[in-house]
Amino acid sequence: MTKPPTPTPTRSPPTMHDVARAANVSKMTVSRALRGDRIAPETKARIFAEIDRLHYVPHAAAGALASRRSGFVAVIVPSIDNANFAETVRGLEAELRAAGLDLLLGTTEYRIGREDELLQTMMRHRPEGIVLTGGVHTSRVADRLARSGIPVVETWDLPATPIGHVVGFSNRAAGAMMTEHLAAIGRRRIAFLGGASPRDPRGEARKHGYLEALVRLGLGPPRTLRYGLPPLSMHHGAAGLARTIARWPDIDGLVCASDPIAFGAISECLRRGIAVPQTIAIGGFGDFEIARCSHPAITTIAVEAAQIGQRAGAILRTAIEALRRGEACPATIDKTSMSLEVRGSTVGEREGKDFFFGKKKQKTF
Repeated sequence: MTKPPTPTPTRSPPTMHDVARAANVSKMTVSRALRGDRIAPETKARIFAEIDRLHYVPHAAAGALASRRSGFVAVIVPSIDNANFAETVRGLEAELRAAGLDLLLGTTEYRIGREDELLQTMMRHRPEGIVLTGGVHTSRVADRLARSGIPVVETWDLPATPIGHVVGFSNRAAGAMMTEHLAAIGRRRIAFLGGASPRDPRGEARKHGYLEALVRLGLGPPRTLRYGLPPLSMHHGAAGLARTIARWPDIDGLVCASDPIAFGAISECLRRGIAVPQTIAIGGFGDFEIARCSHPAITTIAVEAAQIGQRAGAILRTAIEALRRGEACPATIDKTSMSLEVRGSTVGEREGKDFFFGKKKQKTF
């Protein structure tokens, strides 16, 4: 683990007293407004305007207010249908359970505005820690979390401006790694297949890694096709492959934003009689089970999903224990590893033994 050179200082969270003073009312009036008691509409509007401006987080229970120990951690992931995110949650839960902490889980379905809604609700119950997926958030969310005084861990990415702690890897590097692999086996007309919206910033980062690798390797103009809204499925991969070869019929390599997309693309190639990898070499991301069971098996970028959860949990345990003692806990950047798993979708079995001398090619970052 490495620590950033200048950790972001923790600011004291706003209190009910701050809200009352800003709204020019008593703390009792603020408390009544939060309980939903009947008070003058204009007074209630003024109170909630100040709550919003100050990013005040109401406590759901008096016990939690007194002890600052709610006993749970809020976790937000894009989807629990994604096996990798599910593994991260399992790893996180196992680590935190040993510390007597439970999880409160929410899913955004890849909508950044939904993250804001979930946090508003979760933070009313004063979680002792918060785990987010990715490093792209609204300014409202970033400001609220920075003011909250609650330990935050961002996972599955390396944000340029972390809110607090980070456990993740570079998605740009992942996209570049797969592109470089295809170039290394002689592919020169490489396309990228991903989603049609910025709702998945990690997939967008992999695309940018692909684009940067093309320039670095001198492989000519990009061939990027964006199709479908996250979460992307095998169907999107099949339909996206059809659109890709209709636009660029000469492609000989394809970088897919995820393994399900790659599986759909391979299936469509087989339906069309296009040989994989002989005509088009196809790579994915995530090392899903489907990547290992596919025929041909899918070359992919593997990440330690459960380990991301475990390491995020370990950082949170340390931060929460420090907070309970009234001590500071400097922000930590924990870069996790990823590796290139070379399989039959880019290098045939016999060819692979010759190219890699019978060994699996692997890079770790």
